Amino acid sequence: MKTYRFAYGSGTVEFPLEEKNIIGELHGNVVEPISDIRKELWASLDAPIDSAPLCRRVTPGSTVALVVSDMSRFWMRQDLVVPHLVDYLTQRCGVRERDITIVIANGTHTGGDEAELRTLVTDAVYDRITVENHNCESEDLVYLGTTPHDTPVSINRTAALADMVICLGAATHHVMAGFGGGRKSILPGISGRETIFHNHAFSLDAAALRSNPAVGNGILQGNPLHEDMCEAAGLVKNLFMVNLVMNTQMRLAAIFSGHYLTSWEQACRTVNRIYQVDVPRKADVVITSCGGFPKDISLYQGTKAIDNVESALKPGGTLILVIEAREGGGPAEYFGWSKDLLAGTIERRLREHFTVAGYVFFLNCEQAQRYNILLYSSIDPKAVEPMGIRAFSDVDALLEAARLPGKTIYVIPNGSTVIPHVVKEVSANEA
Repeated sequence: MKTYRFAYGSGTVEFPLEEKNIIGELHGNVVEPISDIRKELWASLDAPIDSAPLCRRVTPGSTVALVVSDMSRFWMRQDLVVPHLVDYLTQRCGVRERDITIVIANGTHTGGDEAELRTLVTDAVYDRITVENHNCESEDLVYLGTTPHDTPVSINRTAALADMVICLGAATHHVMAGFGGGRKSILPGISGRETIFHNHAFSLDAAALRSNPAVGNGILQGNPLHEDMCEAAGLVKNLFMVNLVMNTQMRLAAIFSGHYLTSWEQACRTVNRIYQVDVPRKADVVITSCGGFPKDISLYQGTKAIDNVESALKPGGTLILVIEAREGGGPAEYFGWSKDLLAGTIERRLREHFTVAGYVFFLNCEQAQRYNILLYSSIDPKAVEPMGIRAFSDVDALLEAARLPGKTIYVIPNGSTVIPHVVKEVSANEA
């Protein structure tokens, strides 16, 4: 037996496994973290991709909206970058502190309190620079136009009226948009609720009750959700991106700044090189964590790891997912969709009243139909039972239910930073 350790909330959990059944322990590719974030960031801003240097685009007297991701994305550690970005604006560009506003890209999430905002931007920045929460239901949103995908785009007023909008985010694989970061800082980040829901409704197949096969992890070409997000970002005047890339230890490994689309695309290519791992075949079982807090703060957030790792799992295989879920399902409505699931009304309600939490719940139910999903979690087992998912708070009970003897297993300690890629399928006899 060998003991494997997985991140769980703010701590870890250990699984004793029969080593002979493990056909691979998968980690992303090793990339050293940036040793001097300030130096690397300033160099990126001085020589951006497909853009004039930021110090030539932002000058004394300019107003700047600096869009920063909310606490659900704190794994990118924007607090290590924001102070140097603010210093660049004030010291290199000559922008007055009172002309800078940091807008927290909450999307449909509820904005955090002062303590949370201080965590996101640091005390030193919070005490000097105005920080505001974006509210997707605000009455003073500014309408910018309608995309070719017929999405009416309304965004945060501070950003809409600023001379320059600078978005700070991290590129990573995303279950609906293909990749996160970049244009997502605008939509959904600082967009209105109607804009967000119209865009995210592309996640559903127009012809059947299922996820849209055109959307998914790493899919950009032909992905209407992604294309619509790009079109929305294109409506924002004077938009500049700062794209972060994290290594497999969730430390900052690269920064790509510049054009809102091409600089982000470069970041996505780098993410693929770090996270994609070649494997020879699919396994009977995948055991993974989504990386601990804050990525496993809820099922809404933590189950995103399923889409990352399922490429390594045989159809009908067993997925053991370690996710604390200290905030339960996440949004209050997440488990509320169980009523529609049991009543058979989920399709009608999703199409008429699409919500992101509703779609993630629906996606998790789809995944539970494809695989035998076992959670090690603080979640009440009865809450996920209607979804076809079983939850456990005892490792031994979970392993007994998994019936692992004789099954091939991939261990993926952090499923949020690994994308298995099958390069050679074995024959039926070999399997």
